[in-house]
Amino acid sequence: MSDLTIRHLREKDLPAVGRLGASLVRAHFAFDPQRFIEPGAGTEEGYAWFLGSQMKEPDVVIYVAERNNAVVGYVYAKMEPHNWKELRAPAGFINDVVVDEVHRHSGIGSALVEAAMQWLREHGAPRVLLWTAEKNTSAQRLFARLGFRRTMIEMTREL
Repeated sequence: MSDLTIRHLREKDLPAVGRLGASLVRAHFAFDPQRFIEPGAGTEEGYAWFLGSQMKEPDVVIYVAERNNAVVGYVYAKMEPHNWKELRAPAGFINDVVVDEVHRHSGIGSALVEAAMQWLREHGAPRVLLWTAEKNTSAQRLFARLGFRRTMIEMTREL
């Protein structure tokens, strides 16, 4: 992976991460269209706008993976405060990890998660949490390899 660079998100990267974020929306909608939002016109631009707004927050980190001068993945993580609703102390939270489909299974996802965890550690996180879709077994295998354990199960019922 000597041709891989992990670095902070820049404004010029927003269209690329918007496309990657939209792929995350499409994948989750395919997993369970009743639970996840439906992608539509403007999803790429909307996700780019959202990540652009987040990159200015002091408790957020967004790293991109760059290969051959192209953004091929990103991770979005943040520090979160004590949360009574979730019954947890302050923690780091990884919100998104996305790698372009043609670059998967090459260690990029692991490198992105490790970079985010290092940033969270340096910012005082005693632990890191994340959520993954029930049907996203490849992501679950990645997270298990990186030392994550199952702690909660989300259940949904349509009304």
